[in-house]
Amino acid sequence: QVQLVESGGGLVQPGRSLRLSCAASGFSFEAYFSNYAMNWYRQAPGKERELVASIGRTGGSTVHADSVKGRFTISRDNAKRMAYLQMNNLKPEDTAVYYCKARTPTGQDFWGQGTQVTVSS
Repeated sequence: QVQLVESGGGLVQPGRSLRLSCAASGFSFEAYFSNYAMNWYRQAPGKERELVASIGRTGGSTVHADSVKGRFTISRDNAKRMAYLQMNNLKPEDTAVYYCKARTPTGQDFWGQGTQVTVSS
């Protein structure tokens, strides 16, 4: 059974950092993790879900949204079957539920349950 589980969210003050993790579970999912592109999305209250960052299968190709460029960094560790989102210099507008998503070579998407990030004084 395929499952993605995010962790690392929480409440932080502006300017602080968080590191989100996304772990893949399920035998086939784990075995072929390096074949899957990984993505982080976020959704703030009353807003549409937006793409934050993407990373290719090898980890060498990344894309970050303009709103987070220079502050957030997506990465992956295929040996550990995990994806990460390092979030530095957090701002109140970063407050959202953050989701990781895997896309298989056949075009199937799998989503995590989401983790809340709240940036507030």
